[in-house]
Amino acid sequence: MKKVTVIVRTFNVAWVVDQALAALMKQKWVKIELMIVDSGSTDATLDMVAPYPHTLIEIEPGTYFPGKVLNRAVKEAKTELIVFINSDVVLLDQYAIFKLIHPLEASMTAASFGRQVVRPEADLWVRHDYERAFPATDDKPDWMHYSLPIAAMKKSAWEMQAFYTNAWGSEDTHWGVQIKNMGYNIAYVKDAIAMHSHNYTLKQLASRRRIEGEADVYIYPEKSVSLFSTLLSFAASSMRESWYYLNNNRIVGIPYLLLNRIVYSWNHYKGFKHSSRIKGQITFGKYQ
Repeated sequence: MKKVTVIVRTFNVAWVVDQALAALMKQKWVKIELMIVDSGSTDATLDMVAPYPHTLIEIEPGTYFPGKVLNRAVKEAKTELIVFINSDVVLLDQYAIFKLIHPLEASMTAASFGRQVVRPEADLWVRHDYERAFPATDDKPDWMHYSLPIAAMKKSAWEMQAFYTNAWGSEDTHWGVQIKNMGYNIAYVKDAIAMHSHNYTLKQLASRRRIEGEADVYIYPEKSVSLFSTLLSFAASSMRESWYYLNNNRIVGIPYLLLNRIVYSWNHYKGFKHSSRIKGQITFGKYQ
């Protein structure tokens, strides 16, 4: 039986954390050392976590920075196998973690990530995004490098490449790209299934895409983004998603979908351009 440290980051997730941890602690063929990293929850999150044996790391409210927090948690883990499960992720298979860590037995496989399926209430565009990113086959898209909501890695791989702290988001993608550049593999495990999705408002989507645009400057240093390429991206995604809506008899949702795509493309452009301007001018707190 493999021993694993499972890192769960929490912040005001009382609505789901008990369901997530109940599914996690039912996992078979693995021995779990649970590590909760809480960023100052003010709801009942920690009360709901309390019955589950765990180590607690408390982050000062308002200071959460993904890369720094993850680096601290992995450093404190006592096992070679590290598993990441988001606090709003519900594992749908009692062998999900066992399946997730199995590929790590190969010496050149540094990490793995599982398949995410959407919640029943997921918007149609969200459902399509997840179907593309996390297919039911082994053929994941080239642009999906690593995804932390359900993922695993070797601590020894992290010791070669810590999570970056140059930008606030996309720390999983950056880590995946860097570790692949070192010649290591990251396995996609379609049978390690978990339920996870968000129905973002337009405001939330704008914020997320700005963060991703800022991060892309560091993840893909050779990448160039222009108004023209942004327009092409908008046109391609709008056509693809509109076709999906038509095939699912949701033609009435297409006007909102097009607004969604404008927000999606424009805010990535804004984030990328902002980060390009300030790159090299701001030094973020580095992991020590």
